[in-house]
Amino acid sequence: MAHSLAMSYSQMGVRRSLLTLVRVNQKQGFDCPGCAWPEGDHRSPAEFCENGAKAVAEEATLRRVTGEFFAEHTVSELAGRSDYWLGQQGRLTEPMYKPAGSDHYEPVAWDEAFSIIARELRALESPDEALFYTSGRTSNEAAFLYQLLVRRFGTNNLPDCSNMCHESSGSALTQTLGIGKGTVSLDDLHKADLVFVVGQNPGTNHPRMLSALEKAKRNGARIVAVNPLPEAGLLRFKNPQKASGVAGRGTKLADRFLQIRLNGDMALFQALSKLMLEAEDANPGSVIDHEFVETHTHGFHDFEKNVRELEWADVEEATGLPRAAVEETVQDVLGAKSVIVCWAMGLTQHKNSVATIREVVNFLLLRGNVGRPGAGVCPVRGHSNVQGDRTMGIYEKPSAAFLDALRDEFGFEPPRRHGADAVESIRALRDGHAKVFVAMGGNFVSATPDTAVTEAAMRRARLTVQVSTKLNRSHAVCGEEALILPTLGRTERDGDRFVTVEDSMGMVHASRGRLAPASPDLLSEVAIVSRLAMRLFEQDGPSGIPWERFEADHDAVRDRIERVVPGFEDFNARVRRPGGFALPNAPRDERRFPTDTGRANFTANDLEVLRLAPGRLLLQTVRSHDQYNTTIYGMGDRYRGVHNGRRVVFVNPDDLAERGIADGELVDLVSEWPDGERTAEAFRVIAYSTARGCCAAYFPETNVLVPLDSTADTSNTPTSKSVVVRLERHAAATG
Repeated sequence: MAHSLAMSYSQMGVRRSLLTLVRVNQKQGFDCPGCAWPEGDHRSPAEFCENGAKAVAEEATLRRVTGEFFAEHTVSELAGRSDYWLGQQGRLTEPMYKPAGSDHYEPVAWDEAFSIIARELRALESPDEALFYTSGRTSNEAAFLYQLLVRRFGTNNLPDCSNMCHESSGSALTQTLGIGKGTVSLDDLHKADLVFVVGQNPGTNHPRMLSALEKAKRNGARIVAVNPLPEAGLLRFKNPQKASGVAGRGTKLADRFLQIRLNGDMALFQALSKLMLEAEDANPGSVIDHEFVETHTHGFHDFEKNVRELEWADVEEATGLPRAAVEETVQDVLGAKSVIVCWAMGLTQHKNSVATIREVVNFLLLRGNVGRPGAGVCPVRGHSNVQGDRTMGIYEKPSAAFLDALRDEFGFEPPRRHGADAVESIRALRDGHAKVFVAMGGNFVSATPDTAVTEAAMRRARLTVQVSTKLNRSHAVCGEEALILPTLGRTERDGDRFVTVEDSMGMVHASRGRLAPASPDLLSEVAIVSRLAMRLFEQDGPSGIPWERFEADHDAVRDRIERVVPGFEDFNARVRRPGGFALPNAPRDERRFPTDTGRANFTANDLEVLRLAPGRLLLQTVRSHDQYNTTIYGMGDRYRGVHNGRRVVFVNPDDLAERGIADGELVDLVSEWPDGERTAEAFRVIAYSTARGCCAAYFPETNVLVPLDSTADTSNTPTSKSVVVRLERHAAATG
């Protein structure tokens, strides 16, 4: 807490910090831009975590980036700066334009900026030559209008940050449960008997989750942590909201830590299911919930046959765990009436991620752990409204029902052809099939894989447009022409208007900024979309979509959302109630599963053990403790004992000894892929308690190692958690 307050004071000053932080995540306050963790009915006066405070401080900073800054710094110079340096410069204050052939941004009037975008979009041979990216910070209202503009323009090219993070979750859960979201509430987490936290580091990425786990522990839950890295927050949590948490020894959250080999999670859950079936054989009727399986599921027999044939030698090789550890864990399962499995990108960014998450669902279905209190699936999202953006229609593969509703409400025929996701968008730019790239928030260049390929692709664009609050690398790696459109942050007033967001557990609530805007030249995201639409669709005249009204009246936007998106009935009234409202969730609320079979689907998934050539390691990209996605708050990671540097690689001491590499040496990381090798140079080795055969390093520095074509089956998510690498001594170190 002291660390976050110190940063807040340095960015905002003492008074501004105190006035801002007391409104974070409060019922009459603003939604924290730091993550999508839900808030309970009863909230503490300081309802924020360390990283949330840092995110707010970065947005509410008193530092400013003006036209004078861009006159002083060329685009080429900015491209050579670090993500950390760029982020520390402060808030963007006015629209900026880089003309073709220039190496400088220069101020531009809003009207001229919209004219430039409209001109370039109209000049395209096809609407599909434009790409419209969205980050997860965009409000429901802005996201709904953005997808409406894009589909009215004539394309479904709506890649978003989900494509790179939780797309595998959505794919697997839609196939098995009929809804691409989690099935638990915050109250369910408090009531669970057993919670698995798999491939997730809540201490760094979702710190407020630790308070929920602490409450679950007080209520008698056991917690199993599954991760290649020991995570400090799960091993010892010191709750900053309590005097005892700050001064005391803290709470040991994880009762069991399974230090699994990267990509071994599928084998683990198959083995747990196999052991449950064998326990049922030994004591018929005591383990499997036969009534649930027979009434609510499909495909059990194929699943059962597949799991019973599982070989323990494969399980031990894939997981790196002794059989005894898995057998002890299944005893936790058998002793629990209600089980929740939580996960994040440690599960979603492998080639077999969708199959792995299907196995998580299999494991839960066996004992009826879906659709009852204290049980279910809990994919934990990162960006604060990434789930809401998808609900609002930010998706390159929209359903026919959603498009029909748009058509009926707005009187035009939306395009039906599926659009490009994030990886496909990079390919389209690389190959010259896309010429205009528009980003509603985010830092696409630093968030995506295969950095060299991505940067070259972006520079091929005719026009890139970034709607942003702060400077980032995507402003410096840009198209022939480029625009930066500065927007209001969550902390700032937009007249008397408010926006809404959806958290990780399907709760929709209002967000009201209170600070004066960082500049009088800022527009809200809703205003930016509406004004661009008015310029782009001038030919529609007064009979078209009422964009001007939408800019002025967010209630009018919510009225249209209500008529298009299921679950938003009486939207304006319900969202004004303290705490907002929960969206319907058929598996959770009714044990109804809207899949192709009308039931929850068991699946049979073939286990392929990932075997490496001699001398190779499996790399996972991770965040530091002083980081939120691509935003770097500081150059250290005190949870892992790293200070003043980010180019580090964590490797098991035994793996280092095998390679004759010493702790502290400089190495190059070289990834291997059929199209060639990729190198990230000059990383300091840190001997660390990782799983054998695995290593870890921070992104975005290691995104360069992730091949563009190495993606998850079905979801097409980059495989950033299982990159095959070798370590080579850095030339400077050997010379």
